[in-house]
Amino acid sequence: MRVRSNLSLLSAAAVLVCSLVLYGCPKRPEVIQASPAAVGPAAARVAPSPPPAPEPPRVVEAPVPPPPPAPAEAPVAQPAPPPPPAPAPAAAVPAPFPLRDVFFDYDKDVIRDSQKAALNDNVGWLKVNSSAKLLIEGHCDERGTGDYNLALGERRAKAVKEFLVAAGIAADRISTISYGEERPFVLGHDESAWKWNRRGHFTLQGQ
Repeated sequence: MRVRSNLSLLSAAAVLVCSLVLYGCPKRPEVIQASPAAVGPAAARVAPSPPPAPEPPRVVEAPVPPPPPAPAEAPVAQPAPPPPPAPAPAAAVPAPFPLRDVFFDYDKDVIRDSQKAALNDNVGWLKVNSSAKLLIEGHCDERGTGDYNLALGERRAKAVKEFLVAAGIAADRISTISYGEERPFVLGHDESAWKWNRRGHFTLQGQ
């Protein structure tokens, strides 16, 4: 009997050891530490929990619209050129004098052959304009005395009148005068001026 009792104890001890080995030590229970209880009269009331903080408003960004498409470039119309200004009224240009002067050599009163064409043109105009009367002026250059040049100018004027009368112009339509060197046509003191001042000049009477 004693042997069986020992065997039973040994079996129980073995089972206990196996149980300890299999399950190990028991887990320690979690200890939750509570906040200290309110003290005093307010202990009976439960303090309300603070309201949750309001969430900040969510800013929703509006979608940025895409830029409008660039307008198609229209051709730039060139401005019309301004109209040309109206032409100013033309000033009345006097008609060229119809009678041509006759020029002489130095200290001469003889009509040169080169001047006869101008005299013939004058004759033609005087025949067409038969009512026209004219004055022939005799001129000289500055060389010589005043009296000499007055006399020379008179001879030159008369030489021109004789040519016209011989060509058929009435003598009573022609008058003569001498200015000598008093009215030079070109100012100067050399032949470039003198050659223009030795002349017979025509002036229509009343003009």
